[in-house]
Amino acid sequence: MHDQPIPPTIERDAQTDAAILMVLLCEDSHRPWSVDEIAREMGSDPSDSLRRLYGGGLIHRLDGFVWASRAAALADELDL
Repeated sequence: MHDQPIPPTIERDAQTDAAILMVLLCEDSHRPWSVDEIAREMGSDPSDSLRRLYGGGLIHRLDGFVWASRAAALADELDL
């Protein structure tokens, strides 16, 4: 089972999730981003990625805004 390649969709989703988290963790952007801003930055609808990141405790959401959680920021600082 472990020898099977990762399906391209899962890989692509993980890359998108990581890219969004990187945007939110950028030192110059420690601020809430609107979901619309994230969509413009990514060039696609970020809804699925934001749901996954929120479910994993890596972002917070409020009234159409998102920002990195303290856990995500700490992991980024530790270079995990």
